[in-house]
Amino acid sequence: MATVTALRLYGREQIQLDRIEPVPCQADEVRLRIAYCGICGSDIHEYLSTPIFAPASGKANPWTKVSLPVVMGHEFSGTIVEVGSKVTDLRAGQEVCVNPSLDDRHYTLPDCSRCSEGKPNICKRWATYGLNAVGGGFADEIVVKHFNCLPLPQGVSLKLGALAEPLAVAWHSIRTSNFKKGQTALVLGAGPIGLAILLLLRTWGAGKVIITEVTEQRSKQAKQFGADMVVNPLEKAKGGDGQEQDPVLEAVHSFSEDGVDVTFDATGLQSTLNTGLAAVRPGGVFFNVAIHEKPLLLNLNDVFILEKKILGGICYTREDFEQVLKAMASGEIPFEDMITAVVPLSDVVSGGFRELMNNKAKHVKILIQPGNGA
Repeated sequence: MATVTALRLYGREQIQLDRIEPVPCQADEVRLRIAYCGICGSDIHEYLSTPIFAPASGKANPWTKVSLPVVMGHEFSGTIVEVGSKVTDLRAGQEVCVNPSLDDRHYTLPDCSRCSEGKPNICKRWATYGLNAVGGGFADEIVVKHFNCLPLPQGVSLKLGALAEPLAVAWHSIRTSNFKKGQTALVLGAGPIGLAILLLLRTWGAGKVIITEVTEQRSKQAKQFGADMVVNPLEKAKGGDGQEQDPVLEAVHSFSEDGVDVTFDATGLQSTLNTGLAAVRPGGVFFNVAIHEKPLLLNLNDVFILEKKILGGICYTREDFEQVLKAMASGEIPFEDMITAVVPLSDVVSGGFRELMNNKAKHVKILIQPGNGA
C-alpha cells in the first residue's frame, strides 16, 4: 500500500510534511480520502507555544498512547474509501464531515459520568484526531471510528463540510449559553469563531448583535456577516465629563440600558473579560469560548452582586454537528464566505500556517486541500 503524506508536529515551531505508513482500517472504522481540512487557531497555538493538547516531548497521551510527532488537523471532510466489516451505517463513496472528538467509546471502556450524561466532549479520557490521537486532517487520508462521521446532506459540499467543526464549536457555545430567540448579544473578537458565532446567531433569531474588532479587514467581514454594530475597542472617546468612555459599553448602552443578554468572549484577554462582563445585564451570561494564554484576574463582586453568570464551553457533541449541517443545508446563511483561501497540502507550511500567522487579519478560514476536493 502506498505511503501517506501528512503534516506532523514534532514540537514547538517544528512541523513538516512526512511520508508515513497507512493505518489499518479496523472492523468498526472507515478510511477517508480527505478533501479539505481547515487551519484552526489551536493548530497555530500548538505550533508556536507550549502545547496544550498535543503530547509533551517524551510523553504519550495516556489514553490514545500517541506521542510526538503527531499528525495535525481536526477540521476536515472527506469521502469514504474503505468500510470496516462491522460498519453498517456508512458506505464507500459517501461524503462526510468528522466530529474529531474521542471519548470512552474509542477505548472500549464503560462510560464515565460525563459520557453517561450525554456530554462526551468533556469525557475524562477526551482526546481528538489531529492533536493527540492517531491521524489528522492535514493528510491524504485518515482512519476514524464510524460514529465520528456525519454524512453531508444534499447541497452541502465537501468544502462546506470542512467548516462544520468550527461552526459546531460556535453552535455549542450558543446552545450551552442558554441563548434565546430575540435576545441580544455581544461578541468579543471577529476571528473565525467570533464570526461563526455571529453567523449562527442569525439562525437563532438574535435581536441585535454587536461585535468588537480592532482590524479593519475583519471589521468589514463582521459587517458583511450581518453584525448590527461593529466597534473598535481601542477607539476611546471622551464623554461630557472629560473622562474616557469605553466605546463597547457606549455601543451596548445605546440600545439597552441594562446591557446585553449574553456576551461571547472569543478573544480571551483581560480587557475583554472586563468589558464583556460589564456589558452583561443583571442576571445575564458571560460565555467564554477562548483558549487563554495566561490566567486572568476576576473580581467576583462584579458577578454575584448582580447575579451574572460565567459559563464556558469546549468542543461539541454530535447534536451540534447535526444542527450545523441542517443550517448549511437550508442555504439561508452564506457560510462559504468564511473560506478566504484554499491551499494544497504541499504548501501547508508556507501558504497555510505562515500565511495565517503573517496575515491573520485578511483571513477567516484557510482550507488545506490534500487531493482533488469537490
